[in-house]
Amino acid sequence: MKCLKTLIFVISAICGCEVSSSAAQGWPQFRGPDGQGHASGIGVPAEWSETQNVSWKTAVPGLGWSSPVVANGKVWLTTAVDARNISLRLLGFDAGTGKQLVDVEVFSVAASQVEINPKNSWASPTPVVEGDRIYVHFGTDGTAAVTTDGKVLWKQRFEYQSQHGAGGSPVVYGDLLIFSCDGSDAAFVVALDKHTGKVKWKTDRRFPADQAYTTPLVIRAGDRDQLISVGAYRAAAYDPLNGKEIWRVSYADGFSNVPRPVFAHGLVYIATGFQQPSLLAVRTDGTGDVTKTHVAWKLGRGAPLTPSPLAVGDELYVVTDGGIATCLDARTGATVWQQRLGGTYSASPVFAGGSIYFPAEQGVTTVIAPGRVFRRLATNRLDGALLASMAVVDGSFFVRTDSSLYRIMETLR
Repeated sequence: MKCLKTLIFVISAICGCEVSSSAAQGWPQFRGPDGQGHASGIGVPAEWSETQNVSWKTAVPGLGWSSPVVANGKVWLTTAVDARNISLRLLGFDAGTGKQLVDVEVFSVAASQVEINPKNSWASPTPVVEGDRIYVHFGTDGTAAVTTDGKVLWKQRFEYQSQHGAGGSPVVYGDLLIFSCDGSDAAFVVALDKHTGKVKWKTDRRFPADQAYTTPLVIRAGDRDQLISVGAYRAAAYDPLNGKEIWRVSYADGFSNVPRPVFAHGLVYIATGFQQPSLLAVRTDGTGDVTKTHVAWKLGRGAPLTPSPLAVGDELYVVTDGGIATCLDARTGATVWQQRLGGTYSASPVFAGGSIYFPAEQGVTTVIAPGRVFRRLATNRLDGALLASMAVVDGSFFVRTDSSLYRIMETLR
């Protein structure tokens, strides 16, 4: 145990962020234990293919772009099975064998009522697993708590007009399940009692509001926790206990935001969305409107529209949807290097085993060494499309494509 704690401390120091000791136990939410794409595990493979380092591959029914979450020897994801009605389901798999253990319908939606972006799915938000419960979220189609044996405990639903379908995932904070609801007619952040599904607080976005598809991030800044929630035209920090706004930053052009923010070096890195995409680095010690006072730097070219940023050490890594990767000085925003990776990107990168992994939509994952000189270590290909982000547990990657779930780990030949 002492060695494990030492390892976690070293990783925390390298990443410039907090890494929970739960990192060694699972991957409970979108982008892992800290919500920022950092894995504490070692011994992950650098290379794989359909015939190399695949422990198992299991077919996944339906279609969904929710990322896998892993806890207590099980892998969880959501999917949508299209029939007369669209069946929104939770699936559970044995992490050791890939055998499907749970398949439960949580919601059913009339197909005629569903309109989404062709690049999206009806099951894109990533679930959260905690103890014997999985919290699933399907945007306007509903949110629910399900036990690990497939019993639906409660359901909740909020109506708002989401043009392209659901995207943002929920986050657990204490006894609360918190998520953002950003539509063209209504936009708000809401916290539910995770035990009952009842609303504990609900905070409306400031006007104007519009579409956004982001996942909140809870950070520790100074002596208080802050819930960072990115929306159209502005991002805000809220008190996660009551939803009261602490600070906000505005951007004139920016909606349909997707990337989850990250936090390092006292800065929150926020992608402003479509129209004229940019990346803002915002200091977190302000109150009220901090647009003119707390923006440390701004990246005007090369900002991501879909993949989330990744902070490792003193550098920040971003990749555009078109495949241009950029390494920035995390404190100043100065460009360190820029490189075309090839392919198109939706999934967010991860830092694992000392390397950075960029999964492309075409099923190709580029592996690079972190640092101020670009160094490509490997290029790995799987069959199928890859828009979901990877989970990293026990020296393994759990990767979801459009048709399959993989466990990738060092295997004996």
